Amino acid sequence: MKALVTGASSGIGRDIARYLSTLGYDLVIVARRENLLEELKKDLKTKVEIEVVDVSQKENCVKLFEKHKDIDLLVNNAGFGLFGEFTDIDLDKEISLIDTNIKAIHVLTKLYIQEMKKRNSGNILNVASIAGFMTGPLMASYYASKNYVVELSSAINKELKKAKSNVRISILCPGPVDTNFNNVAGVKFSIKALSSEYVAKYAIDQTLKGKEIIIPGLGIKILYALNKISPRCISTEIAYHTQKSKKK
Repeated sequence: MKALVTGASSGIGRDIARYLSTLGYDLVIVARRENLLEELKKDLKTKVEIEVVDVSQKENCVKLFEKHKDIDLLVNNAGFGLFGEFTDIDLDKEISLIDTNIKAIHVLTKLYIQEMKKRNSGNILNVASIAGFMTGPLMASYYASKNYVVELSSAINKELKKAKSNVRISILCPGPVDTNFNNVAGVKFSIKALSSEYVAKYAIDQTLKGKEIIIPGLGIKILYALNKISPRCISTEIAYHTQKSKKK
């Protein structure tokens, strides 16, 4: 079995790679920071290939796919967040976020789902967020990007089920996780974060069981349930005050 993990240099992606290696998966680990990938490779017990790639560029995603078509499990983990008023955030940073959080996942999912469907086997884990079910003032572009990941993945999954395909997409939707995400986004979490090791193991175990929506942690499961029944105006107001409390 062979897995490809993007955003593998740190956080959830790194720990997913580590856990998959313990399960016997050979790995293609993908990120922009070669030194961190080399460090990770030393920790892994199975065969590992390193790809130093910026997946925000479409042509890089295509080249990655062409080189590594024989993938049984694709983990689309690369992504980051931005905090602040929509009118204040630098446009180039937002475009970079869209290219990484949306375009890269779309392109890689498209290419690999076509290949997997031909073989009638394979799994994809798209890393979203509990933000993917919400409106996120003060992190508008990030929340919107994760909404895209959730809705795209769910729609494709329905198509696969209707086609009676054995291929499945899972969607990881965590709350706060103890990674470098908050430093990049410029925020601090207002509630206790889960460890990336726990989230990684939980996500892979649920993916291999065929679970579609994966939400680690009881507290975030409760938040998800409450958000589904709350009027949109109220949930958006709560989200605004929650995000405001994160400001460093």
